[in-house]
Amino acid sequence: MKKLIMAGASLAVIPALLLAGCSQEASQDQEPKSKEKSEVSSDEQAASSPQPSYQAIEPSEAAQPLQSHYTETQLAEMPKTEAHGDDTARSVPLGQTLEKRTEDKTDGPLQKNRIVSYYGHPDSTSMGILGEYSPEDLMEKLKDQTKAYSELDPERPAIPAIELIATVAQRNPGEDGLYMHPTADEDIETYAKLAEENDALLILDVQLGRDNIMNQVKSLEKYLKLPYVHLAIDTEFHVKEGQVPGEDLGHVDGENVQEAIDYVSNLVSENDLPDKVVVVHQFADIIINNKEAIHPTENVEVVLNNDGHGIAALKRSGYHQLVHNQSIQYGGFKVFYQKDEPVMTPEEVLELDPAPAFVNYQ
Repeated sequence: MKKLIMAGASLAVIPALLLAGCSQEASQDQEPKSKEKSEVSSDEQAASSPQPSYQAIEPSEAAQPLQSHYTETQLAEMPKTEAHGDDTARSVPLGQTLEKRTEDKTDGPLQKNRIVSYYGHPDSTSMGILGEYSPEDLMEKLKDQTKAYSELDPERPAIPAIELIATVAQRNPGEDGLYMHPTADEDIETYAKLAEENDALLILDVQLGRDNIMNQVKSLEKYLKLPYVHLAIDTEFHVKEGQVPGEDLGHVDGENVQEAIDYVSNLVSENDLPDKVVVVHQFADIIINNKEAIHPTENVEVVLNNDGHGIAALKRSGYHQLVHNQSIQYGGFKVFYQKDEPVMTPEEVLELDPAPAFVNYQ
């Protein structure tokens, strides 16, 4: 399933795993952001807040609102194609990304924009699209894919992002016995520069192995202090003693995920950074237990990203079960160029309920 192919997992597990998934700031001595917002005008706030370092891909003048791209019949059928027998009523209006009964207190990129990212590692074609193109060609292709979402939903123009695997799970235990190895600083810096020069975001993804989440996140602190760098946690690769990534399906506890979110939140506050995003990857319900412990903060937006390649109908159903039915804040959706059947179009992705605020391509 998904990136387990990198570690040689059997393709035979894909349908079973998909079905299993479906079964289920200011300086340190200032006051918290929420108090600041209540005491100063919006103009004063804008002047004093850290400014974002990204630029959305603007739609053309001819771009039409999202709803105009669908017929009345399509609009009526959308919830049914996702729910597969569950509640077919749409939880939020078409195009809304914020999940029902959640809120966003940040000034983060997902408030007014969508993120479209390319995922992978430059040294491997089997781990995602980053290994298939030079950095320059990748960025050109990424901007084209991002533009497609801005054209479809001009009220929420999309921001391009590179999701680079910063720690790679492996079957070899390595010298430290953690079954993972870090991506070279040189590679991270190459893509950090690429993102900065193109007003894009860089999302650093940790695959964990037998290490714990906080060790991995702290190892990336110098990059997370950059205003355009964000975090993703690949939960399926976190295995315990006696298990091997790619052979055994990993899992994490929601409290450990929240510890990482709080850590990033503190980095934002202590270093006067623009608000950040933390993406939590999952493709089966059993991978994250205690999910109710996961929540956004006043300067970190949280995306629960539905992974997994395969049949489009099962991917829609998985999103319904793992995102729609388990609201945290924002939903994310992964598309596999080489392994999905068929590859869903941006129009089809935006039909989901709620509309994904984060779309990543592998």
